[in-house]
Amino acid sequence: MLPRIKICGITRPEDGVEAARLGADAIGLVFYEKSPRNVSIEQAREIVRALPPFVSVVALFVNPDAAFVHSVLDACPVDVLQFHGEESPEFCRSFSRPYLKAVRVRPGVDLLEWAAAYHDARGLLADAFVEGAHGGTGAVFDWTLLPPALPLPLILSGGLTPDNVQEAVAKVHPAAVDVSSGVESSKGIKDAARMAAFISGAKHGSV
Repeated sequence: MLPRIKICGITRPEDGVEAARLGADAIGLVFYEKSPRNVSIEQAREIVRALPPFVSVVALFVNPDAAFVHSVLDACPVDVLQFHGEESPEFCRSFSRPYLKAVRVRPGVDLLEWAAAYHDARGLLADAFVEGAHGGTGAVFDWTLLPPALPLPLILSGGLTPDNVQEAVAKVHPAAVDVSSGVESSKGIKDAARMAAFISGAKHGSV
């Protein structure tokens, strides 16, 4: 099966529309003030309004207050929540919404333990561990640290680019791939040619 493809860190409606036109299955909206890709609720609503049907909207949070998550859900149509911090399983499942749990991978991190703890997650998102950062760093981690099989779908992230995504898909066989900085011309601004090359590479890696 072809991996699902998410373009994360969308900050402009035109970038979301172009990602969808090129074949992305989902776009990611970052609700984290410390991120250069952070969007306001109003920005998010404008982006979502511009999207064509059947493109999933993923809202990314890092250690948020429950009230803030609810405020986003009340104001903006969101399909999936993505938690990128130290959120507990109970917190993640408390919103009655499909969710993804991000795990920053480094030696000693057992993804099987994470999968057991977050057993009702839609998938585990494997990202690179960078001290003090929660994604969007452009760093690649050692893919051999991933277990050969997980009870949850694996979403591969962390430093993916048009240059390495085909190899990543061929080696890891993830259920989905997630890219942000790897398809940008500057932080938060997506490059159409890089998005097209990434999507093409992701699809060819599974052949």
